[in-house]
Amino acid sequence: MAVQRVFGFAGWSGSGKTTLIEQLIARFNAHGLTVSLIKHAHHAFDIDQPGKDSFRHREAGCREVLVTSVARWALQHELRGQPELTLDAALQHLSPCDLVLVEGFKAAAIAKLEVYRAEVGKPLLHPRDPEIVAVASDAPVATALPVLPLGDPDVVATFILRYLGLAGTSN
Repeated sequence: MAVQRVFGFAGWSGSGKTTLIEQLIARFNAHGLTVSLIKHAHHAFDIDQPGKDSFRHREAGCREVLVTSVARWALQHELRGQPELTLDAALQHLSPCDLVLVEGFKAAAIAKLEVYRAEVGKPLLHPRDPEIVAVASDAPVATALPVLPLGDPDVVATFILRYLGLAGTSN
């Protein structure tokens, strides 16, 4: 197995992060990569309920999904008053894989894609986050960063694979 790469996704609630990630997982798997995911939850959560993010990501093909919040983290581990995991600590709990996708952990010092929809009514994140390397949007965005079409996960997947040095011959 190659060196594990980590790539994050940032965006406001309702921007389409989960749907995009779900679409990307299938494309990365088709590229021959083993993919895991760490999702930060800002609240207590129960895992593996149909329709919830962790369930959807697992169903999309992740080998593991690690969800963390202030109350607990899963691969089912009750924190019992201990502090929530940092991203680095969460990464230590995953089995080896080619690519770890991270949803949440906006402040983490990892390369991230901003998922942006103007209709959400929130400001762009990348002007305040130097770790954001591109923006995926359903409308034009005034930025010097690459702007990718949110509705075309093939283009987004290709960008991420190239950025991480995981792109080989076309798949």
